[in-house]
Amino acid sequence: MSDKKQASLKVNFILNAILTMSGFIFPLISFPYVSRILKPVGTGKVQFASSVVSYFAMFAALGTSTYGVRACAKVRDDKEQLSKTTQEIFYLNVITGLVSYVLLIGSIIAIPKLRNEKWLYFITSLLIFFNAIGMEWLYKGLEKYKYITVRSVLFKLIALVGMFLLIHKKADYEIYAGLTIFASSASGILNFLNARKYVSFKRLKHYDFKPHLKALLVFFAMSCATTIYLHLDTVMLGFMTSDTDVGYYNASVKIKTILVSVVTSLGAVLLPRAAYYVEHNLMDEFRRITRKAINFVWIFATPLMVYFMIFASEGIYFLSGKDYAAAIVPMIVITPTTLLIGLTNIMGIEILVPTGREKLVLYSEIAGAIVDLILNAILIPQLKSTGAAIGTLVAELVVFIYQYIALRKEVKDDFKVVSYWKIMLALIFASGASFWVKLLPLGNSMLHSFIKLGISAVLFYAVYGMVLLLTKEKMTENIFGTVMKKLHRKN
Repeated sequence: MSDKKQASLKVNFILNAILTMSGFIFPLISFPYVSRILKPVGTGKVQFASSVVSYFAMFAALGTSTYGVRACAKVRDDKEQLSKTTQEIFYLNVITGLVSYVLLIGSIIAIPKLRNEKWLYFITSLLIFFNAIGMEWLYKGLEKYKYITVRSVLFKLIALVGMFLLIHKKADYEIYAGLTIFASSASGILNFLNARKYVSFKRLKHYDFKPHLKALLVFFAMSCATTIYLHLDTVMLGFMTSDTDVGYYNASVKIKTILVSVVTSLGAVLLPRAAYYVEHNLMDEFRRITRKAINFVWIFATPLMVYFMIFASEGIYFLSGKDYAAAIVPMIVITPTTLLIGLTNIMGIEILVPTGREKLVLYSEIAGAIVDLILNAILIPQLKSTGAAIGTLVAELVVFIYQYIALRKEVKDDFKVVSYWKIMLALIFASGASFWVKLLPLGNSMLHSFIKLGISAVLFYAVYGMVLLLTKEKMTENIFGTVMKKLHRKN
């Protein structure tokens, strides 16, 4: 694979990191404003609706979000075959999208809780339409991360301005839902128009859907299991408790989602590259990036996890306000999933999927979904949002254990490369250097929480990085060396 044909993984990672940062900077700016206006009940309504619609969007996608990336990556050097593959997957998505809309409309008519907020559900259902025409999988398969990044940031900025201009009272939660969908998915319109630069949509004489359907059934089952236990907590909370409790849980999950997006950004970049290596039997390269990815997750996920467990209250008060104090304990409980999801993302999406072992990912996610369902049913009636957080944490642990056992012979050496004692030592010193900030005689206002987070974050991550450098942790040294070289060249 020539350097001219393929962008550097470092460049792709940087672009995807920018995309990821836009994904958490957007809610960091908008959610503190929106949550204080809509209150827990308003944000809870929107989150519950989004979770319900996600099940219909899951059926509409039919597993193409992952399968499409792999399928396009394998044939990206052959435009004719790429065009055929793209058309076949696209038409399948359109058909399943139409079926999903019929099912959703039927559910809204039949279920009173949904019927009472029918316009909210129609707004959030735009996710299905935008995803169907968006073909995000094509652009990721071709590694067009510059286009994806610029387009996504643009739509998020427009939505951000819209939130400040249009949301002023509790009743504006439908507007919030619409702008959220616009920010995350409306760029699908541009994707559709721009796709002709890379593939032809000229009608073909023969379409062969069978090979896709066979593989998609497995990916669809994977998507079902993932979506079920990702949104099961919110849906069960909504039906078993109240929109307010969903609002509390949403506040804790919002921060966790931001952290997970940072940690899994590398895996998103590596999937098409890993699929390419496997397809061309470049297994040494495949194992090299796998080892680096696992080490990356341990080094970057553990400080995020520990820091936001320590400063959970400051995070909630800054992002959501005093009305969301009940979200602090659920956040502490759910934050360790940042590390678990980071690791299973590498083992599942970067190792098992490119090597054609999707069924193992499916089985692990089914196990997680079953555990989540059982624990939610037991814990939510008594513990509400905290019970939902416990269910999610244990479910993610089950997924990790299953995948590690399935891959233990392949990843055992990769996990041995991780400098656990150096990371632990760095975490201890970083925690000690920053914990005193919690004791500052400041209130719980947004400004005071921001001051605490700002001071503590600088201390925590500076000390963490310094200890890793002093103990000569290899990846940290390489990253630091690369940064210093670039700074030296500029000077």
